Amino acid sequence: MNILQTITEEFNLTPSHAKNIVSLIDEGNTIPFIARYRKEMTGSCDDQVLRELNDRLTYLRNLEKRKEEVANSITEQGKMTDEIRAALDKATILTEVEDIYRPYKQKRKTRASVAIAKGLQPLADAILAQDKSLDVQAKAAEFINEEVPTPTDAIDGAKDIIAEIISDDATTRKKLRNFFFRHGEIVSTYAKGKAAADENKTYEMYADYREPVAEIKSHRVLALNRGEKEEFLKVSIEVDEEFAKRITAAGFLRDGGEASKLVKQAAEDSYDRLIKPSVEREVRAQMFEDASEQAIKMFELNLKPLLMQPPVKDKITMGWDPAYRTGCKICVVDGTGKVLDKTVVFPTPPQNKIAEAKVTLKAMIAKHGVEVISCGNGTASKESEMFIAELIKEIKTETGREVGYVIVNEAGASVYSASALGAEEFPDYDVTARSAVSIARRLQDPLAELIKIDPKSIGVGQYQHDMNEKRLDSALSGVLEDCVNSVGVDLNTASVSLLKYVAGLNAAVAKNIVAYREENGKFKSRKQLLKVPKLGEKAFTQCAGFLRVDSGDNILDNTAVHPESYEKAEKLLGLFSYTKEDVRARRIADLRQKIKAYGEEKAARETDLDRETLADIVTELMKPGRDIRDALPAPMLRKDIMSIEDLKAGMEITGTVRNVVDFGAFIDIGVHQDGLVHISEITERYIKHPSEVLKVGQVVQVRVKEVDLKKNRIALTMKKKNG
Repeated sequence: MNILQTITEEFNLTPSHAKNIVSLIDEGNTIPFIARYRKEMTGSCDDQVLRELNDRLTYLRNLEKRKEEVANSITEQGKMTDEIRAALDKATILTEVEDIYRPYKQKRKTRASVAIAKGLQPLADAILAQDKSLDVQAKAAEFINEEVPTPTDAIDGAKDIIAEIISDDATTRKKLRNFFFRHGEIVSTYAKGKAAADENKTYEMYADYREPVAEIKSHRVLALNRGEKEEFLKVSIEVDEEFAKRITAAGFLRDGGEASKLVKQAAEDSYDRLIKPSVEREVRAQMFEDASEQAIKMFELNLKPLLMQPPVKDKITMGWDPAYRTGCKICVVDGTGKVLDKTVVFPTPPQNKIAEAKVTLKAMIAKHGVEVISCGNGTASKESEMFIAELIKEIKTETGREVGYVIVNEAGASVYSASALGAEEFPDYDVTARSAVSIARRLQDPLAELIKIDPKSIGVGQYQHDMNEKRLDSALSGVLEDCVNSVGVDLNTASVSLLKYVAGLNAAVAKNIVAYREENGKFKSRKQLLKVPKLGEKAFTQCAGFLRVDSGDNILDNTAVHPESYEKAEKLLGLFSYTKEDVRARRIADLRQKIKAYGEEKAARETDLDRETLADIVTELMKPGRDIRDALPAPMLRKDIMSIEDLKAGMEITGTVRNVVDFGAFIDIGVHQDGLVHISEITERYIKHPSEVLKVGQVVQVRVKEVDLKKNRIALTMKKKNG
């Protein structure tokens, strides 16, 4: 296989761009660095495409390595043929390679191996040849001995050998796999005695369920797998058995009289005993792998906009961790996330100390000038929200002060609170107080706070705990890395948690950066990074462009311009009579127009820049210190509350997308329970997936379709009213 050609075709690249990308990866460059600073070499491939390409490159190289191992093993056995070599060369997936290797693999003791040990291979070969003139009984009699007392025993042993030969045939297995995928039905029922045990009716819809394998959606595959794993469900694949047996025998049957009848019997036995259980396992495994990949893609899709939500900057924020019996934990943080104050109030049941809580919190809000309350959406959040809405109304009436509130997704806050990192940051706080700080900070800078939490705990995926952990971690780390590097990181304030996701850095080097900062004071320039232990030239090249130095010696250090391009950037400024001081003072508003008038091609040539890098540098020079998240719509600050009982069919409401899943999207509409917009209700046109229209954090207009108070469910629609 020509891997480079395969990559070029699959990703629709030019041969030179494909070659450059593979070379850049092989040289040890990180994906964010390649995506940002080597655009001219890659055709401006974004980080997502580059990650997919990297995964595919790894798979293809592993495939070639496995082919080589299999070829060597078969050659060492003296059984390599031109046909096997050609089949290996033609194989495009690992399963096909394993099928080819199957007959030559060292097997445990089987019925066939026992028969071979008894000397019955020649009889099996004779029967399989299906010569019409063969007298099977007479031939079988030649093999009678102490271990094979009768001709029938000899024939049965020979059939066991033929059954294994058929089972090991790569072509037959491939045809049957395709048959299962195209024409099989996945079927599930409650496992014996489990109907009553399924108290929450979690698996009720799968109690008597069947759906074509070719049509089943990934979330249902994962639900069935989980139900089976938890021993609630019995799951299998059903196919037309007669047709499957005909496929099994087709490649081996000849018109050979008595021998052919025996081959047909062996083929049917091979299907029932060897092939069907094995192929069903393989098909189920492939279904799970495909469903997992889809779920991982969904997780990536939801996680990125969640992390990239615009920060609510420079606002004094009250973090509110709601609870019942133990009280609501409150922390006030300043605009930088530094804790100013903390307390516990009990406005929720069973204490219901509402008046007392109001006195405490009004004083705290006045003392610190709190501008916004960030309330977690967990237990007791509805009661907390009702209290907060009433509290800020009274504050407005009594003082004229405007205080807003936001309900934030608190998923993972408790994980952070109980973590070693939480204990390290706030050693004197108990777990719940740390959680309140986290809830406040995730409004101020979602990326910096959520980065501290295991992505699997953030609550925007489906069935994440059923995934292949290594694959999921790899995918989610890629999302974290892309987000951190696209935003950029302040070298003088970033935590180890944030720094370790910067391209070229790891946890150990991130700790060294923080230690160096604590010992030597703030970084004055990016060049100082080279003094950090274990941060060499190679790591510097990868990370420098993603780290910002605010108020440093060189204004370019507070942009995404890479140090390797500083001279060229200065040359560009000089070409139009600007200086770096003009950049710092933001006096270059007309730079882009001047370049356009001068001629982009000419400006690029004279500054020794390619056009992609020139465009990026101009953007950075015009807005040093910019945060790309600021261009996104800010979170909705609320002043009042509704309950599910207030909702009526037909009501139009503004909501925020909380989670996008295969079958629709969950929308926060300001009541305790998120509403569901089913995929069929998102738009008038046909869409394959909700992600074509919606993403986490997006503000949308919805209409209430139906409210089920008993089940606490809200059905929403985004379609326009008829007429």
